[in-house]
Amino acid sequence: MIPSTRKTYNANFSAEKYALFLENINKGQHNPVAFRVAETPVFLTADFRDKLISAGNNIIDTILQPNFKEFTERAIPAKWYVAGENDHPHFIALDFGVCTDEVGHIVPKLIELQGFPSLYGFQVSLADNFRETFDIPDDLTVYFGGLDKDAYIQLLKETIVGPYEPHEVVLMDVNAPDQKTAIDFYLTEKYIGTPVISLSDLEQEGNQLFYRLNGEKKLIKRIYNRLIFDEIAADPDIFNKVVDIRQPFDVEWITHPNWFYRISKFTMPFLKGDYIPKHSSCICGMRYLPIWKIMF
Repeated sequence: MIPSTRKTYNANFSAEKYALFLENINKGQHNPVAFRVAETPVFLTADFRDKLISAGNNIIDTILQPNFKEFTERAIPAKWYVAGENDHPHFIALDFGVCTDEVGHIVPKLIELQGFPSLYGFQVSLADNFRETFDIPDDLTVYFGGLDKDAYIQLLKETIVGPYEPHEVVLMDVNAPDQKTAIDFYLTEKYIGTPVISLSDLEQEGNQLFYRLNGEKKLIKRIYNRLIFDEIAADPDIFNKVVDIRQPFDVEWITHPNWFYRISKFTMPFLKGDYIPKHSSCICGMRYLPIWKIMF
């Protein structure tokens, strides 16, 4: 993908550097990263970057159609319908494959889309550590849309925390500290201040939710949701043990759980365009790979 950068990176790579890279990623964390981290970033050309942006915009246009909620309503299982849904998802994650089209050109093709947050905290640390360990050139960046690291973190904070104080917004998952993506949870807490809690930490009083911070009861005004209902579906008695979060609480969701079903489980067949797969050959997928591009 940028041949000269790839050649230089490969020439300077060593097992010792990769071990140092992982050591630095894990330094100061609650637990070591629980999933495999790629030995290399993907270095995008400007042309391929622009194709990814175009693909993403086309997909988002579909989701922003005025009737999108109407025709995806049946995507949400009645058992998992959560009250208090808003008008749009706050996060959409798109996974692309690097493919060849009918005439042999390298193009992105959509593999999966999710109406759900991804590793938005971890990818900041990942990019920093790649740059420091492997001397990534200064004219490459992982940030799109003219953002830099500080602007990206500020945008993340504005989206997740919004007008509230960080302690009024919690990042929640089932048994959060034990999740494979827990490193992202605690890096998010480091960058924007949102406490990490488990589903079992929620306390209910009327239509309000609380959690404990250093023993003190704190009102929750927003939930940065990292819980997927598929992970608790095997336990039919789950809401006899913990707060039933499907109820109409006085709380905002970022992103609301219903959007996971609308987008992740239902939208793919409705998408059309050059970057939606029909007949193509994929070289590799991009999920969990840091993607570096030429700066604007």
